[in-house]
Amino acid sequence: MTTLTKQPDPGLSAGGPQKSRKRGKPAADFRGTGDLKTALFFIAPAMLGFVLFYLVPTIRGIYLSFTEYSILGDPEWIGTRNYERIAKDPLFWNALGVTSQYVIINIALQTILALGIALLMHRVAKSTLVRGALLMPYLMANVIAALLWFWMLDYQIGIVNQLIEWLGLPRVAFFGSEQWAIPTQALINTWRHMGYTALLIFAGLQAIPNNVYEAASIDGSKAVSTFWRITLPLLRPVLVLVLVVTVIGSFQVFDTVAVTTAGGPVNATRVLQFYIYQRAFNEQDFGYGSALAVILFLILALVAFIQMKFLRGNQSDLD
Repeated sequence: MTTLTKQPDPGLSAGGPQKSRKRGKPAADFRGTGDLKTALFFIAPAMLGFVLFYLVPTIRGIYLSFTEYSILGDPEWIGTRNYERIAKDPLFWNALGVTSQYVIINIALQTILALGIALLMHRVAKSTLVRGALLMPYLMANVIAALLWFWMLDYQIGIVNQLIEWLGLPRVAFFGSEQWAIPTQALINTWRHMGYTALLIFAGLQAIPNNVYEAASIDGSKAVSTFWRITLPLLRPVLVLVLVVTVIGSFQVFDTVAVTTAGGPVNATRVLQFYIYQRAFNEQDFGYGSALAVILFLILALVAFIQMKFLRGNQSDLD
């Protein structure tokens, strides 16, 4: 009688599993290394652009803010003297006040109008053509939009003032009056950006589940009550994003002011960005201009932090 002896499985031997894992590990490492190289290859152009056009200029700007520098000479280290000058500079405080006034008007108008347009798109206008038309002003360059409204609001030949006169009302110096200059700038930028902002809010509305509204309808909730108790709270992360983006953009307004009023009349529209441009490029005081830019950067970082912290932009009521 022949006895069959079962041969031990090499994979189950004392060194089998360990050897199998060791053989598979280099292949896994190779695949991981290949994926990393591929990712770095695609990220490299963006990283190069970020380093060359953002990181390096930022570091150099911070350095120049501690120097006295004009384009005709080398930077001379002066410590914190530029920042001490800013604290005593009445034009800086005037520019900060003018910019704050512009930001408040622009943010209030843009957010309210954009929210209303987004609600109309969500409930009434479902046409893709209508949604695309809302982006037309945003696709227009800032300078073109500013010049367009500058001609339309001109005191003498502007069509808006002609309509006002036709209605029997006195003409308005939209750009020549200290009272109207900043609100006019804010209205122009609101007109240009509210379509884009509305689409951001509309995207947030699309993310709210329909069953939430169905449950509210079954409970007898009215439209106004549903908006305040359901829609607005669930839109908070999107609204915080919109506020952060629009506030940062509003503090950096420059093009509209530069091509319409150039800071006038009597410094009524001299916003911070335009004041930085004047000190750095018109007066060739790049050290002081860099210090102003650093102050503006710190203001924007503080405002963004406060908004994210107290409005809880990273939390959603859908969770």
